[in-house]
Amino acid sequence: MADVVHKPVVSKAGEGALAFSRPSRLPRLLMVEIAVFLALAVMPLFLEFFWVVFLTKVMILGMVALSFDLNWGYSGIMSFGQALFFGTSAYVVGLLGRDMDLAQGLITLPLGALVGMTLALLMAMFLLLGKRAPTVIFVSLGTLTGSYAAERLAAAWYYIGGANGLSGIPVLSLGPVEFFEGPEFYYLAFSLLAVVYLGCRFFVRSQFGLVLAGMREQERRLAFFGYRVQLFKAIVFSLSGLIAGLAGALYAYHEGFAGPRILGINLSTMIVLYALLGGSGTLIGAIIGCAMIEVGSLFLADQPVIRDFWPVILGVLMLLVILLKPTGILGLFVPDRERIGSFRRESGTGGAP
Repeated sequence: MADVVHKPVVSKAGEGALAFSRPSRLPRLLMVEIAVFLALAVMPLFLEFFWVVFLTKVMILGMVALSFDLNWGYSGIMSFGQALFFGTSAYVVGLLGRDMDLAQGLITLPLGALVGMTLALLMAMFLLLGKRAPTVIFVSLGTLTGSYAAERLAAAWYYIGGANGLSGIPVLSLGPVEFFEGPEFYYLAFSLLAVVYLGCRFFVRSQFGLVLAGMREQERRLAFFGYRVQLFKAIVFSLSGLIAGLAGALYAYHEGFAGPRILGINLSTMIVLYALLGGSGTLIGAIIGCAMIEVGSLFLADQPVIRDFWPVILGVLMLLVILLKPTGILGLFVPDRERIGSFRRESGTGGAP
């Protein structure tokens, strides 16, 4: 089947037309997506309780990695602050549970998502909506600073537990049903991840997503043609905060605990590595990368011979993958044209036909 070609940019006379080419089918990527979600759907039927609980945590962290991929993989926003939205939401729902005995997910999960979105919007107003277009370094350092400041504040604030963290978070309930660790919570996390993923997939394949891809590749040219590039970035950034906030609320209930580390730069950096290792700009790559790093960390930490320096080994392995294959693990199986489309030059001396 012939490729469907979108042309958001008008060519100049005498030059090749810059057009966005997106394949009408995504066979390999679609196969990977189906395989991953089918595997996640049946795993609790074959795994021990420990692995069910562990994979529940992986799916929650994968949701945060998904939010980062929207920023960097599709919009060119290098955010080192996803843990800020994730951790703040976890603390908010944790405090509601501890102080008000409110653990009704029909209220607290949307509230957690709203907290993440609001915080991301406020940060976007400062970092993205200024008079001048911000650089990638400015945004990355700004989000990194916010994440670091939040971690230090949480560690020093006695009311929310200080360095010991916030404990005593009650069990999540949806209506009359309570969700404890195990298959019940697993399938709740799986369902939310699937809904968020489908929403993100529809979003990036829409006309709005086409603008994002154009922004990532030719931001100045898109701005020249009248697109309010920074406003588009602020919208995506806020949406990523909403997803991270939802994941944070879910994490607080799953772990029964919220500590300063889930706000800080360590987790923010790991979230970046999840997406880069799996393959940024694919969505599913962020989830795959998260699973690989978390399972790899668990395996290496359990080896007596390398127990004291396993993070170094893991870091070197991730660095090699990213350096040798910038498109990540998924780049080994999925061509670039099937990932998020690519810009290409069309032959011709006049305008694009």
